[in-house]
Amino acid sequence: MDSKDEANVKDLPYEPMKGQRQGGFKATYFIFAMMLLDNIGFVANMASMVLYFMFIMQFDLSGSATTTTNYLGTAFLLTLIGGFISDTYMNRLNTCLVFGAIELLGYMLLIIQSHYSKLQPEPCGKTSCLHGSKAVLFYASIGLLALGGGGIRGSVPALGADQFDNKKPSERKLIASFFNWFLLSITIGATLGVTFVVYVSSEVAWDIGFSISISCAFVGLIFIALGKPFYRVRVPGQSPLLSVLEVLVVAVKNWRVEVPQNSDELYETRDHESALLGKLIQHTDQFRLLDKAAVLPKGMDARKWKVCTVIQVEEVKILTRMMPILLSTILMNTCLAQLQTFSIQQGTLMDTRIGGFNVPSATIPVIPLVFMSFLIPVYEYAFVPILRKITGHPNGITHLQRVGVGLVLSAISMGIAGIIEVKRKHEINEHNHKISLFWLSFHYAIFGIADMFTLVGLMEFFYREAPAGMRSLSTSFSWLSLSIGYYLSSVFVELINLVTGKLTNSKRGWLAGLDMNKNHVEFFYWFLAILSVLNFVNYVFWAKWYKYKNDVPIDEEMLLKEPARRLDESMSSHKLSI
Repeated sequence: MDSKDEANVKDLPYEPMKGQRQGGFKATYFIFAMMLLDNIGFVANMASMVLYFMFIMQFDLSGSATTTTNYLGTAFLLTLIGGFISDTYMNRLNTCLVFGAIELLGYMLLIIQSHYSKLQPEPCGKTSCLHGSKAVLFYASIGLLALGGGGIRGSVPALGADQFDNKKPSERKLIASFFNWFLLSITIGATLGVTFVVYVSSEVAWDIGFSISISCAFVGLIFIALGKPFYRVRVPGQSPLLSVLEVLVVAVKNWRVEVPQNSDELYETRDHESALLGKLIQHTDQFRLLDKAAVLPKGMDARKWKVCTVIQVEEVKILTRMMPILLSTILMNTCLAQLQTFSIQQGTLMDTRIGGFNVPSATIPVIPLVFMSFLIPVYEYAFVPILRKITGHPNGITHLQRVGVGLVLSAISMGIAGIIEVKRKHEINEHNHKISLFWLSFHYAIFGIADMFTLVGLMEFFYREAPAGMRSLSTSFSWLSLSIGYYLSSVFVELINLVTGKLTNSKRGWLAGLDMNKNHVEFFYWFLAILSVLNFVNYVFWAKWYKYKNDVPIDEEMLLKEPARRLDESMSSHKLSI
């Protein structure tokens, strides 16, 4: 077997390489272009949908906020569908194209409803004025938009990371760089969206804004399709969710079985193919209860749903270890939801003029996006090399340390947001003076930096730590955290209104009604800030508890420290010889 054939054998999870031009950063340029273009519309909608729901679809203040967070929560929840399909049934590129077509259909329905006033509800003074065919059209449009956008985000990050060979230390380091530039492409697209598209939507016409979004999304799909000759394409495999379910079911069936002290007695198919594919994972003693699934009772044949391999069990252990990390980041995304709902609504009551130009309040998120556009290259080219020399870690700091920095900054952002709201209400209620919209930039900028740390840290963490067959699904966990965070925001809004409506003398909830000058959004911000501090303490515990998986052939960190170790050894041997 020549070296070329041997390389193809080792890359069995991927389609055979057709030339040297496949894989590497050149392949990711198409992905960056696609994400930049798609996020022009997607992020513009994240920022402005709350106003579309309030002024066009006739929801009230809390109704528009909860509808927005429910829409965004659903979009990010559906990333799991995209990740699952691209791991199991279709390759990542085809998954992206299919869900991209669904997203385009959602945009078309939005354009139709926003263009014809007869398809829009009349004001009724209730939380929601939608009913009948108008409601069907509305929920169908945002449902398809959420499904399409979610499916794209569930498959594309892993498609990009697949362009680098995780077994080669030189390429493994590039995965972190990929996720940084991936975030930068999203950020640049988002910047264009929250400035140009949001302005067109809110100041000119919503249907024109949605038309720009659909055009950008369509061109983005063309770009990612054009990159097909350059991609390393992973072949779909067995359903990762079914494998997880099989372990859980067999472990329950074998709950009376004793786990042998010697892990070598557990069932494993240590075949040649598994070794070549790098699927072998060392056994760990954590979560020994799951090891019951790998016990083969005497006299029983090894069959599916009767016994699982150690590899299957260890994959489930990896996912189990990841869950506390995922859950610890949810509250940060609940805080993010406020920047896309209540903070935008605050902006409508502030002075939005710059000279003679009126700035739409939904454009304010451009401030953290501009910060991120400058900071991501600085982080990649300056911050990481400096930290790498100090810590010896290939990425400067670990994935979990990066996430922790973001959690701290998000708590600070919420505290400042409450202070700004107190100032805004004092000026308007006491002096009939609107403060500038750009007071909101303080907490937006801090949260933008927090998002830069946390989102990229989570994506790389889930991709690197996940079993090879679950990488699309696991990178979707980053978006899943966003999804649950948005849903939790909806729950908090309803719960806060319910509780404070009963406890306050006015019998008015902190977030109820349409008049923000009489509400207490600042209390809600501070409530989230306090929860964020407590959540960070919780996160530190789980981050210290987490054990990184041990199936990597070469430890990058040890590679960096190897010269120093060899120097110490040579000095020691020299002393002995003396």
